[in-house]
Amino acid sequence: MATPLQAIRGMNDVLPDEAEAWLAFEAIVRDCMARHGYRNIRTPLLEHTVLFRRAIGEVTDIVEKEMYTFTDELNGEQLTLRPEATASTVRAAIEHSLTYNGPVRLWYAGPMYRHERPQKGRYRQFHQFGAEALGFAGPDVDAELIVMCAGLWKSLGLEGIRLELNSIGSAEERARYRTELIAYLEKKVEALDADAKRRMHTNPLRVLDSKNPIVQDALKDAPVLMNFLGEASLAHFGGLKKLLTAAGVPFSVNPRLVRGLDYYNLTVFEWITDKLGAQGTVCAGGRYDGLFEQIGGKPTPAVGYAAGIERLVALWQDAGRIPKSKAPHAYLIHQGEGAAEFALLAAQALREAGHAVIQHAGGGSFKSQMKKADNSGALLALIVGEDELRAGELTLKYLRRDRPQARIRRDTLVAAFNAAVDSALKEAG
Repeated sequence: MATPLQAIRGMNDVLPDEAEAWLAFEAIVRDCMARHGYRNIRTPLLEHTVLFRRAIGEVTDIVEKEMYTFTDELNGEQLTLRPEATASTVRAAIEHSLTYNGPVRLWYAGPMYRHERPQKGRYRQFHQFGAEALGFAGPDVDAELIVMCAGLWKSLGLEGIRLELNSIGSAEERARYRTELIAYLEKKVEALDADAKRRMHTNPLRVLDSKNPIVQDALKDAPVLMNFLGEASLAHFGGLKKLLTAAGVPFSVNPRLVRGLDYYNLTVFEWITDKLGAQGTVCAGGRYDGLFEQIGGKPTPAVGYAAGIERLVALWQDAGRIPKSKAPHAYLIHQGEGAAEFALLAAQALREAGHAVIQHAGGGSFKSQMKKADNSGALLALIVGEDELRAGELTLKYLRRDRPQARIRRDTLVAAFNAAVDSALKEAG
């Protein structure tokens, strides 16, 4: 016998019980996006590797160590499973001229891939939803996206998710800061770990968000990026803070917050929880005004965020906020010559009327079928046996209430069943 196969490490099956929670979560996200005027976009899982090298940056952890990259044997192209979706969304916007007639609001959801060490809240195939506002330059849209997130947490009933903000200014401002930061890090090199030493000259801003407490202690007197920002950058950040305050969204300014992708400028933000251990960031984003030009398009301001579905669903589950799955309205039991055909037509009529109906399959006695009907969670059982078939009727039995069963004629089935379901649902509260 062949050895049973298992899923690839870090790539998980979402089984039906959990998938129901995902579907409920995704429905809330879709509704939130629609209410804010964001339209859905779906980009390929595979992109040319150069897209992510240009967009994310050559000296980032994602590009250096985490991307699933391979050579297409048919044509020799370097391809990569997308590690994030902002670059893909911008590539699609450039390719299809989505901003030709003005700014657009887009959202996406789906799997991303990074070759990381699997742990709770961090997987090699993980899922994100995100929103991207393309063509908007002011802090008003930065605020719109952040307020949207706050509203989403409220819709989900999630508490204890805090917002941290920073501004990383323009490329020129960061370049001046980078010089000062490198000079400071060189003086503290003995206190830096191997990762910080590796990044010190290639991507020094990433040293700032090191999780190593020894490195963080060494950074306590490091220069602060905010002190290098010019008037325009400070005005943008001030406008964002004013709007968030007006909207009643609490935040704290974290001068060490820089984000891990090279395309960011000005606003950066993270939504963080203490309820998921080390993987505390559940949503993050910022402004990326240079990304369009960076990957071959016309200069276009843009801002967006991405949120981890696995992490948010875990929070939702821990908070006990996941709605109960809806039970089917009926389980249809049948036995005898011609009963299956009669039952099939009855089930289809009820489904077309909007009811959820499970039709028994696989045979078995009435007793065994009734047991499955009860285990299904259905409100009602519909029974077709020889007596019912001869009379052109079905027997309706309440499974969750102590009420007498009744016979329903096939030609009045939908109306009678509607009334029975309404009654059962009202009694169930």
